[in-house]
Amino acid sequence: MGEESLRKRKGEVNGKEDGQSIQSHEPQATNLQKQAKLFLSPLHGICMIVGTIIGSGIFVSPKSVLANVGAVGPCLTIWAACGILATLGALCFAELGTMITKSGGEYPYLMEAFGPIPAFLFSWTSLLVTKPSSFAIICLSFAEYASAPFYPGCDPPQVVIKCLAAAAIVIITTVNSLSVKLGSYLQNFLTAAKMIIVIIIIVSGIVLLAQGKTENFKDSFKDSTISVSSISLAFYNGLWAYDGWNQLNYITEELKNPYRNLPLSIIIGIPLVTVCYVLINISYFTVMTSTELLQSQAVAVTFGDRVLYPASWIVPLFVAFSTIGSANGTCFTAGRLVYVAGREGHMLKVLSYISVKHLTPAPAIIFYGAIAIIYIIPGDIDTLINYFSFAVWIFYGLTVLALIVMRFTRKELRRPIRIPIIIPVIVTLVSILLVLAPIISAPELAYLYCVLFILSGLIVYVLFVHFKFNWPQKISKPITMHLQMLLEVVPAEEVTE
Repeated sequence: MGEESLRKRKGEVNGKEDGQSIQSHEPQATNLQKQAKLFLSPLHGICMIVGTIIGSGIFVSPKSVLANVGAVGPCLTIWAACGILATLGALCFAELGTMITKSGGEYPYLMEAFGPIPAFLFSWTSLLVTKPSSFAIICLSFAEYASAPFYPGCDPPQVVIKCLAAAAIVIITTVNSLSVKLGSYLQNFLTAAKMIIVIIIIVSGIVLLAQGKTENFKDSFKDSTISVSSISLAFYNGLWAYDGWNQLNYITEELKNPYRNLPLSIIIGIPLVTVCYVLINISYFTVMTSTELLQSQAVAVTFGDRVLYPASWIVPLFVAFSTIGSANGTCFTAGRLVYVAGREGHMLKVLSYISVKHLTPAPAIIFYGAIAIIYIIPGDIDTLINYFSFAVWIFYGLTVLALIVMRFTRKELRRPIRIPIIIPVIVTLVSILLVLAPIISAPELAYLYCVLFILSGLIVYVLFVHFKFNWPQKISKPITMHLQMLLEVVPAEEVTE
């Protein structure tokens, strides 16, 4: 940290340099694009969204959403509302992503709107908490479903689950370090595989409804437990299942014609996921009462045992495909955030380097996987989801606020997509509500710890980025040199076509 940015492209940090706008009228091919030799198509974009969003969430969160609201009707309403919120948020990100065509998700938008400090705090929190904890939760969910068939009638041992999750993290980071194209093709295959189990569950539910299995939907709002706190926590768990709606903004530089394909992928991908999620939950309720669903150890497996027997084994198999696909998509995009932060001098210099042989941001991806492995050691999944959602919605709200701010402060920027201002206003207000509601209605020290950790990034920023003390550079330079030789990586500028 504290190293001067590897690249001072026109306007990347300060908005403008040499009289030029930070954004040209056509997106320029960046080093990472040229090195990867791959421009991701609209199909890749849709698969990235669908494949990243549909993962462990729809197989883990239904029980948590229902537990917070207490009845079928509010539960289905929450799932639909989460999809609407994710779509509105993604539309805000579509304007940002086509206005500032840089990879790194929220990072470059916060940098342009508010300067380096909020951007650094975002990268600090994302790289050390939200992204690796998300990766860890997904891989733990994969491990639970993958090991379940080998332990019929009982829960798999925790040591087995955690070792399997660690193995999944190692394999995924290895694949994405070796090849951008291989990671993308793996994502397409796993997306197709997970859509098979989604279609099986939905079609089975429709058939059961047609046969008259509707008794669980009668008086669907009876016995509901609605409060500000319960709705917020239900939204946290529902939105966890939708997490990934902003993933394409992490790879904008690698997306072919982002002005067209970024919004197109969002408009097709997220509504498709929303419809699937609501129909999957309806399918669950055709065979399980609210009480039975809450008592189920694995909702999808229970559904399969009741509906697909003796072929019920396909459910945990395809759920494992689904979760590993979501983990792969998360790794593919989060590695780019580490890369961009390193490129701007906000993380270790070596994290912005590119593999000479494989032309991927390998150091960034390996760093991300290593942190994720640490997060599989502790872990109550529901608690992790709540605190993950609390932290991530602070920055989602701040990023959408950045869109509103730049409508007034950066009027000169070209906006190929211009959404009505009411949409970012709604998303910002909902974000504030999601962050404040659980603190006010059910305060816990863990939320305070989360805020303190985010603010602790200010100390790191002042010491290592702003003042650029010499002693960290003296320590980091030999480490960087040895890692360069070990990983065979070089700064992005040194790779030519």
